[in-house]
Amino acid sequence: MAEKRFLSPDTLPAPFGYSHVVDSPADRIVYISGQVPLDAEGQLVGEGDFEAQTRQVFENLTRALEAADAAWGDVVKLNYFLTDLTQITSVRAIRDQYVDTERPPASTLVMVSGLFRPDVMVEIEAVALPA
Repeated sequence: MAEKRFLSPDTLPAPFGYSHVVDSPADRIVYISGQVPLDAEGQLVGEGDFEAQTRQVFENLTRALEAADAAWGDVVKLNYFLTDLTQITSVRAIRDQYVDTERPPASTLVMVSGLFRPDVMVEIEAVALPA
């Protein structure tokens, strides 16, 4: 049986106490930790700008998928954590630039009063089933 790969690519901010990606080759299930709008140096992108933060999160998810040799077409589940549900239209518009809108992944949306830092407004985690 192939070993699981615990990946934290240097194209994402350094994780503290978690892996950005867990790739389970036996099942080919890829679990991506919640991504936030930090660049590879750990700097916040889009302070006070929900759309800019969301774009950075989707770019981070793209990098995490690439680290596991997966792509957006492999994503079967997205879990969203937003501090402002009035932003869902812009979140969906940005998401639609990444996913197949004819076959979108299953999704869960949770409104939260805050995330791990007060200036972070969005976090998204993903599950992918690469071929």
